[in-house]
Amino acid sequence: MSRNARRSQKQEKKEKEQCKKHIRKGNLAVAKIHAENSIRQRNQALNFLTMSARVEAIAAKVQDAQTMNRITNSLRKVGEAMDKTLKSMNLERISKLMDEFENNLEELDVRESCIKDMMSEATTTAVPILDVEALLNEVAEEAGLDLMVSLPVEYGSVEEQDDLVKRLAKLRE
Repeated sequence: MSRNARRSQKQEKKEKEQCKKHIRKGNLAVAKIHAENSIRQRNQALNFLTMSARVEAIAAKVQDAQTMNRITNSLRKVGEAMDKTLKSMNLERISKLMDEFENNLEELDVRESCIKDMMSEATTTAVPILDVEALLNEVAEEAGLDLMVSLPVEYGSVEEQDDLVKRLAKLRE
């Protein structure tokens, strides 16, 4: 998908150049056709990029579902072992299984929050907002336009990530 997007972007540039060439020659009808083709290629490139992001998001969801399935199976096995141990009333083994069960639940919580974070980031860009604003202003200046864009900034996500990092470190110990 991303290869097709790059191909469409290259074709868009070629069509723009052809448009400029025909404008210089005074051939406005042909220039208009190339301009339309350029816009069509740009839209096609955007569609390919959007579809690529969607496919990646779906792949991440499938992988997350597989991970959750493995965790669920692990919890089921621990539950079965707990049942057997409770029947034998071996207190040492019961204590050991309870600790294992608690560790599995903590791991499940951490993975679930990581999965949620991955899914929320799967459809967003990792490009800093300030860089995006700078590029938009630069392009607008080149075109002779005054662009005053202020994009929304998310707050609080750093604290959530710090909490997740601490929990992950605790689990790894």
